[in-house]
Amino acid sequence: MTNETWGQVRNALKTSVGENNFNAWIDPIRFVSLDASTAHFTVPTNFIGSWVSQNFGDVILRHLISAGVPVERVEFNVDAAHASKAVNGTKAPAATPAQPEARRSSDDLPGATLNPAYTFANFVVGKPNELAHAAARRVAEGRDVTFNPLFLYGGVGLGKTHLMHAIAWELRERSPDARILYLSAEQFMYRFVRALREQDTMTFKQLFRSVDVLMVDDVQFIAGKSSTQEEFFHTFNALIEEGRQIIISGDRSPVDMEDLDARIASRLQCGLVVDLHPTDYELRLGVLQHKADLARAANPSIRIAEGVLEFIAQKVSTNIRVIEGALTRLLAFADLVNKEISLEMAQDCLADILRASDRKVTMDEIIKKTCEYYRIKQGDLVGPSRARSVARPRQMAMYLCKKLTPRSLPEIARRIGGRDHTTVLYGVRKIEELIAVDSQIAEDAELLRRMLEE
Repeated sequence: MTNETWGQVRNALKTSVGENNFNAWIDPIRFVSLDASTAHFTVPTNFIGSWVSQNFGDVILRHLISAGVPVERVEFNVDAAHASKAVNGTKAPAATPAQPEARRSSDDLPGATLNPAYTFANFVVGKPNELAHAAARRVAEGRDVTFNPLFLYGGVGLGKTHLMHAIAWELRERSPDARILYLSAEQFMYRFVRALREQDTMTFKQLFRSVDVLMVDDVQFIAGKSSTQEEFFHTFNALIEEGRQIIISGDRSPVDMEDLDARIASRLQCGLVVDLHPTDYELRLGVLQHKADLARAANPSIRIAEGVLEFIAQKVSTNIRVIEGALTRLLAFADLVNKEISLEMAQDCLADILRASDRKVTMDEIIKKTCEYYRIKQGDLVGPSRARSVARPRQMAMYLCKKLTPRSLPEIARRIGGRDHTTVLYGVRKIEELIAVDSQIAEDAELLRRMLEE
């Protein structure tokens, strides 16, 4: 097989798998040779080789055979010099998101490995994460950035790490000479402790204060660790004063991290603090559709019956990781039994996940959790008080009772202070209106729902 033939196959693959998949996974691979009916390719990393082999190996093989190539299998091996090679003598296009070996400016930094799948192209945007995505994009593109640092926070599985990796990939693509360091707070602490033990803190300081962009994931890990926080604070200040960009993520807002040094929390709030809200139905469905499209591109024989994705999005609302894991399980099962993914298969295969998401909630639990969340007395919530500090939580409780229980409006009215059912209807509609325009109310509603369904 010649490079010209491989070029033709590449063009066919681009149409077959879609541009995003092609740029992320197919474009980085290079044809090396055809030997004993095996087509040999090089890939930039083991991760990409494994992913391409599992998800696109059959597609590539099928297109090679269609092009008349006498091949029975394809093989992918890592080549350290891969990034400098090219088909027909040209370098890989700039859109390729995963070529760590080509990024020599950052390779000598002691950072964490970036996941090639965590790119902006693979990040599904919805209302709960659109602000965080926009801010991440702005920093990654380096245009009109008026905030430093950028602090992203949210619960498990909402996309913080995905956005952090996506920023790093984009920055490396746009500024190949920049020194970009991405690592976890745990890695930062480990290297600082090692520097103390080896009495070589000067090298540590020089290393971390010489970067152009510092990215630290899960900063809550250093909360309460005084020496590490002290060094982090000085590193933070040094980089800010020199105009270097800092991007940090955590599981809570800086003000909510009780053991985080007050100086660090204050510094973090001087930039842009953005939260990723819990997922809503539309975002969950979008993620499922995106993952299903990727799977079908890799294996056109996959069949998913109408309504299955909608069913999963409705029933599984824990977080993005659980949702993706549910679909991955279904795809694997369907492949093993060679059947269409039907609603019945989804119900059987995901029974444990569905049970965890299907716990019955009572009105008493809703009232109790709502009062705990807003720090008010149950007697005030179900009583006659019209104070604003009580009125909004009461409406929230009414809304949750309507959404999470089979109780009628009159039943809810009787349980919450013996009110008229029209008052309950007004409260429910008011919360629904506020959820659409007030991110704090939307987050309150979602967090309470998750607490009640755990």
